[in-house]
Amino acid sequence: MREPDAMPANNPTTDRPARRGTDWWGEVKGIFWLIVVVLGFHSFIAKPFYIPSESMLPGLRIGDRLVVSKFAYGWSFVSPTIPNPIAIFRSVILREQVESWTVGIPPMRGRLFGSLPTRGDVVIVTPPGTRNDYIKRVIGLPGDRLQVAGGVVILNGKPVARGALHYTDIPVDTNSPCLDREYPGAQVTKPDGRAVCHLPTITETLPNGRRYDTVDLESDSQGDTYGPITIPANHVFLMGDNRDRSADSRFPLSSLGLGGPVPWENLGGRAEFITFSLDGDTTLNPLSWFASFRSDRAGTSLHPQETR
Repeated sequence: MREPDAMPANNPTTDRPARRGTDWWGEVKGIFWLIVVVLGFHSFIAKPFYIPSESMLPGLRIGDRLVVSKFAYGWSFVSPTIPNPIAIFRSVILREQVESWTVGIPPMRGRLFGSLPTRGDVVIVTPPGTRNDYIKRVIGLPGDRLQVAGGVVILNGKPVARGALHYTDIPVDTNSPCLDREYPGAQVTKPDGRAVCHLPTITETLPNGRRYDTVDLESDSQGDTYGPITIPANHVFLMGDNRDRSADSRFPLSSLGLGGPVPWENLGGRAEFITFSLDGDTTLNPLSWFASFRSDRAGTSLHPQETR
């Protein structure tokens, strides 16, 4: 009787699926589309923004990170986020100071699906002829007759309502040092030993009922007198809340201001809320990151309160 054929032994070499090489072209395409999606989101939906100055005290502090909606007023030539690899290399690797990490596109009139901001909005603006981003508050709209006299904003012949003088305490830290040359005599020590910046504050209420706090440091500073002017069509007048420490529409471009009313095309978006804030003491040690968080800042809305 014939024996059945022996079953062939398993051959690990022949049974193992062939190993494929890395699909480098597929990897490159994946990275490319990821970059496109991220840049598209930054350009048309929302982007993060870092507060680099104290021009919007007391509401915004150096170290705050915000979300800015790019679609709030439609889109213009300042909307797209186009990275500049050379500028990034010079800034990160060569440690050179560069104006911007992005490439600008030529100025163009108008906005796609455009709408004017609401008086009191906090907006991101690119001053004409630059690629820097400022953050300011919308005070005047097209057609308004605007003047600043004695530090009081006068809109269409009526002074903006101002509340009683009170004080806001800003905790002193690395990002908010409360230097005496900027805020003479403002740094004080509380009974519990905390150092704070004790800032004179006045609440303004705009004609539409939106209100917010401003810092009023000096009785007669350079920006306390301006105008009167009539704001041109499709322009807005912007001011910082830290009135005596803000380069805004009251000051010329040569003084790093906004050069008067700003074309609405130069608005990059509306500030929505604070995502998180750091006190400036972070290091390469990850343990320092948690200690540096300002826990009371996250989630703070940047929309002004409204009088009911």
